[in-house]
Amino acid sequence: MWLWLSVFSACLLGVYDVAKKKALQRNSVLWVLFGATFLSAIFLSPVLSAGPFKDHLMLIFKAFLVSSSWISGLAALKYIPITTASPIKATRPVIVVLFSILLFGERLNIWQWAGVVLVFTALYLLSRSSKSEGIDFSSNKGILLMVVSVITGAASALYDKHILQTLEPLFVQSWTNIYISAVLALCILTKSFQDKENREKFHWDWTIVLIAVLISISDCAYFFAVNEDGALLSVISLIRRGSVAITFALGAVVFKERNIRSKAISLGIMLGGIVLLMSGSSIA
Repeated sequence: MWLWLSVFSACLLGVYDVAKKKALQRNSVLWVLFGATFLSAIFLSPVLSAGPFKDHLMLIFKAFLVSSSWISGLAALKYIPITTASPIKATRPVIVVLFSILLFGERLNIWQWAGVVLVFTALYLLSRSSKSEGIDFSSNKGILLMVVSVITGAASALYDKHILQTLEPLFVQSWTNIYISAVLALCILTKSFQDKENREKFHWDWTIVLIAVLISISDCAYFFAVNEDGALLSVISLIRRGSVAITFALGAVVFKERNIRSKAISLGIMLGGIVLLMSGSSIA
């Protein structure tokens, strides 16, 4: 069942990323994220339940991780095309593996190393195809923001596996949305006080409601998948990263971006590398 929940979550996540890009046409990054997350918190309010203070501390830490990943990732979409951002986002499982090597001294087998090589080859090809759009991977602000998003997102995924060993999925999802909303509200207030003359106003957009619905259902399916007995985080992570294929295809149609063929080749190589990486993990 956890496999089907992961696939369902990935499909919704792909549409969600496109909806976020669309919402940025009317509102700033912080307002889009706050509006969607606050609505998600309202949707999940019926399942709120009390818990010990230490559990809430863990979720507050998760809220900061998720907020960092979301803010940097959505901010990146203001500077780079979604068909460039989505392949970079697909590298998150590789970051998880690299964290495992650096933090836990794990070693890769030949299949895993082949996967890593393919992923970095794909990134190189993507950087070359993006140069024609004036995007330099070494200095572009959007690329740097997307890298920050990927790293903090990978850290959040590792943390999810840890906290879901003791906490219920709906408890995690409902309270995390509240804490993320608080973090984002604090960011908006801080920014408003720093620049009172150029305060960013919120413009109502039904796309924000769509974002809230998509992420609420997607995250619910994800948390229940991770929480099932026998669920493999590495496989779930791979399936969820498959959402970038949906994001890429929809983004190409909706936003009519350039160099789709070369970027599609890079994305295909990258997904192939991730498959090798995860397949090698099951062999090890």
